[in-house]
Amino acid sequence: MSKLRIKQEEQLSIKFNHLLGRGERRKLDLYFSLPKEMGIGPNSLNEEEYYFSGVQGRRAYYSEGLHLPLVQSRFVSQKKRTLEEFRLYMNLFAYQYAVAMENDARELLRIDDDQAFFKALNEFTVHATTLLRRFRRGAPADEKWHHYFENADNYLSWFTEQQLLKLLAKYGDGNINHVTEKVLMLCRQEREYRDGRKYNSQRTSKDPNRIANKMLLLRRLIQQGVVLKEELKTLGEGLKKLTTGFATALVMLVVSTLIIKAQGAFDGLTLVLVFVLALIYGAREIFKEDVRNALWRVVQRGRPRWSRILRDTTTQELIARQLVWLEFVKTRDLPDAVNEILKRRHSQNKVEAEILHYGIETRVADTDFLTGYNTIQEQVVFSLVPFVEFLERGSDQIYHEQDGMVTCEPVERRYQINLVVMCQREKQDVQYARYKITVNRHQIVEITMSDLPDNLPLIDELADENGSATGRLDSQSTPIAER
Repeated sequence: MSKLRIKQEEQLSIKFNHLLGRGERRKLDLYFSLPKEMGIGPNSLNEEEYYFSGVQGRRAYYSEGLHLPLVQSRFVSQKKRTLEEFRLYMNLFAYQYAVAMENDARELLRIDDDQAFFKALNEFTVHATTLLRRFRRGAPADEKWHHYFENADNYLSWFTEQQLLKLLAKYGDGNINHVTEKVLMLCRQEREYRDGRKYNSQRTSKDPNRIANKMLLLRRLIQQGVVLKEELKTLGEGLKKLTTGFATALVMLVVSTLIIKAQGAFDGLTLVLVFVLALIYGAREIFKEDVRNALWRVVQRGRPRWSRILRDTTTQELIARQLVWLEFVKTRDLPDAVNEILKRRHSQNKVEAEILHYGIETRVADTDFLTGYNTIQEQVVFSLVPFVEFLERGSDQIYHEQDGMVTCEPVERRYQINLVVMCQREKQDVQYARYKITVNRHQIVEITMSDLPDNLPLIDELADENGSATGRLDSQSTPIAER
């Protein structure tokens, strides 16, 4: 399965994910070339605010194959396993099952052909039924443990029903065949299954808000032990204080010099001297912030903004360390290879642009992971909502004449964002990839991969967007996408 992938997540978001093994060190740099006509730049987009509001990431354990024995009898035996270990392995199964369903459902929604859709939906339903049956086969006999199993079972049953109904609502409405009947039968069975075990009260089941919020809480419970604990720290706080002090000292030096000269120019305390001193202090307040911000940008240029420590939520062992960059950079500060890639654009696309750089360097500890796992997966979602905030509203019209008849067709204004990815692994040559992201004000129109100069190597772990390596929900593959 491919280890690095970039694709559309929602209408206005893109996601990249990659896999990291034990002891691995990797640096990924993403350069977003934003046309200036989009109105995005250092003056309109604060990097720190965008990082905390528009960049969402998650890091979790990952396995090439779905870890099916996680809740079998040998894991729930009280003599062989503790309660904590039972919860951990059960959560691993439930988490990967839920993520795989989300990924496969998202892929199914992109199928336009009805025949292909229902064929894939039938396979999707068979896999879901099989895995639910295997999961319930491992229900613990001990009442002390059964409560944790019921929480996971309740969520997976409800989540499976919701994903299937979501697929039918978009493509199966009014199209009744043996596949839709099979899907509806499974949905009814799961609903009766939850009602029979009284997982949810009648009041909760009938109230969409109550049931949705309850299931959100159960989702968070099954993520415990699987998603790594993150400790984020902002870097450069001491350096920022030092820069602020230096900027203040520099401004005061200029102000003090002007005051001394003013006192020498005027004899005694006069109204003119008071007026001049007021102007000097006013100028100090005006330029103090500008000087400090300018110095801070110079000092901060090229430095990582944040550090992150990833820990196992159960053992608290250190799993990985990360450094994160996010900043606008000048074209002259770009690596030569990135500049060369951007110059290959068509002449009509060679417009002035602002470059937003996101970088992440990861060092994975050479320690043992959970049983059956030797890889962690990182997923980062970038929201493009702030990028399209200032785009023109509405659409234009194109007119055509044929046989004396004039017709018009609406057209929308589109913009092209160039994304260059640079991947550097330890003791290996740097590799590259380039994407063209076409957007309008409401959605991402398409994402396509572009050619590179012949002298630059393509990232050899890129997923084939048109291939089938999409993490199918079966016992031979594992999800690569997440909510």
